[in-house]
Amino acid sequence: MLTPEERVELDEMRSHYPTVRAASVSVLKWLQKHRGYLSDESMRDAADYLGLPVAELDGLATFYNLLFRQPVGERVICLCDSISCWMCGSDRIRRHIENRLAIRMGETSADGRFTLVPVVCLGNCDHAPSMIVGDELFHDLTPEKVDQILGLEDTGSHGGDHD
Repeated sequence: MLTPEERVELDEMRSHYPTVRAASVSVLKWLQKHRGYLSDESMRDAADYLGLPVAELDGLATFYNLLFRQPVGERVICLCDSISCWMCGSDRIRRHIENRLAIRMGETSADGRFTLVPVVCLGNCDHAPSMIVGDELFHDLTPEKVDQILGLEDTGSHGGDHD
């Protein structure tokens, strides 16, 4: 159930939209930001607040790449897997991240710090390969640059990064 404080914040945000449907993605993003991910309870809260069916909101949440229906790590790594990024080495970057964090695409690291997910295109093709971590876009990626971005410079070997 939404707290009175949450309702005040959501009311302020919703006031910038002409309809509740127009505000629905922003409401889901707000709930995710404050609760970590969109649990079933969060989806019911959003539906009650907006007066929309849960199924309609669930359709939105499962359509958009950056809305998460399952728990994610503290930092979500969205790695572009478009053809441009692939041609410029995103597979090597993916393998490097997977090996450094001991996870596969779609998984969260054992310490809960990182989740790695694919993104169809970040629209940054002239600086491929690219990724978003949190709200920040990074491009022209190399394994060394990824380690620096993720703060992994001094955490052990770079095993598995050989092509």
